[in-house]
Amino acid sequence: MPVLESTDRAMPRSALRHRPLGSDVDQRGMAGITPIAQRASRLHSPETEDEEATPGGTSTGPRPKTPRIKRIGVRHRGILHAHPLLLLGLGMIAMLVLWTLLTLAVAWWNTTWDDIHYGRPRTFQTDAVVGHNDLPSNPSHFIAINLNGRIEVIEFPGGDASKARIYIGPQLYGSGDNLIPVTLSFVDVSGKHLPDLIIHFQDSRIVYINENGGFRPANTDELHAVERYLQQHGQ
Repeated sequence: MPVLESTDRAMPRSALRHRPLGSDVDQRGMAGITPIAQRASRLHSPETEDEEATPGGTSTGPRPKTPRIKRIGVRHRGILHAHPLLLLGLGMIAMLVLWTLLTLAVAWWNTTWDDIHYGRPRTFQTDAVVGHNDLPSNPSHFIAINLNGRIEVIEFPGGDASKARIYIGPQLYGSGDNLIPVTLSFVDVSGKHLPDLIIHFQDSRIVYINENGGFRPANTDELHAVERYLQQHGQ
């Protein structure tokens, strides 16, 4: 009959039944919620909060913070220290633009001023006593007109439209010449004691001699005499 032998050796650990180390309450905590441990990768130290990782690489350390005003100051300082020739070129371009704008403004103002005074087509009217059936109380009426670049002068002797006369002047062909104002003046430049007709436009003038109850263009000799007369009288 077999006999069980006793032994003083301890029972192996694998033979012991598993005993829980604590109750469910101890594992879950007092509120019954298992605490969630934060991942080590999410931990940040105060020294690394300002670090920014470079795309495609690793950060080498904290990036120094540069105030925005310093960056702007560096940018402005670079412009001020540009090459002198560059600054000279920019100044010349600015002056050219300013001169162009000023020229356009002056041209616009002159055209607008002429529109107000002479209208379109450019028209000038005046009265004068020239000895053509007129009197100081009933002078002759003259109209000078720039009609599509053609200068024309219409005379109403003694204000009588039924006896109107038309004097055809030169044709102007330049760009914008149809907007040139035409004015008239009456001066005795021939010495015949009758006022002669002078047509003014731009820096030019045309002289018509008062003769036989009307006006005719001055010839070459008369033009020289007229020029001397006008120079002597500063006209």
